[in-house]
Amino acid sequence: MRAHQRAVRPTARVEYTLPRTAVSAGRARRLTSAFLTRPRPRLAAPTADQVDDATLIASELVANAIRHGRSGCRLRLQLGHGQLTVEVHDDSPGRPRVGPLDAESESGRGLAMVQQLAHSLEVVSTGFGGKTVRAVLSV
Repeated sequence: MRAHQRAVRPTARVEYTLPRTAVSAGRARRLTSAFLTRPRPRLAAPTADQVDDATLIASELVANAIRHGRSGCRLRLQLGHGQLTVEVHDDSPGRPRVGPLDAESESGRGLAMVQQLAHSLEVVSTGFGGKTVRAVLSV
């Protein structure tokens, strides 16, 4: 009898803890861009448009977590298997809502943009009162 061998698919993953400060969204953009543009010989590099989409998604999700959470947040990025996953965990029990798009409003459009850019968007509640917002992009 032959043993089945499983093909190992390369992935890259990183996680950052960001403080509850106004500069965290900008830091999330820079960290995401640096992670995605780092050369990886066994992984296909995302296109410039995919990097732009991912940095926008990361900054919007971190900005929401900082605005609504009680403390900082965690940003997790994973690249592999033809997708990029952007996850942001915060300690707020409230679930994010996509608000109506209003051209006059100064806020409230971020999650709608994330929904349009991502292949999928989901909110996973943790057992400790917080949540993880996960956006998956095809690469």
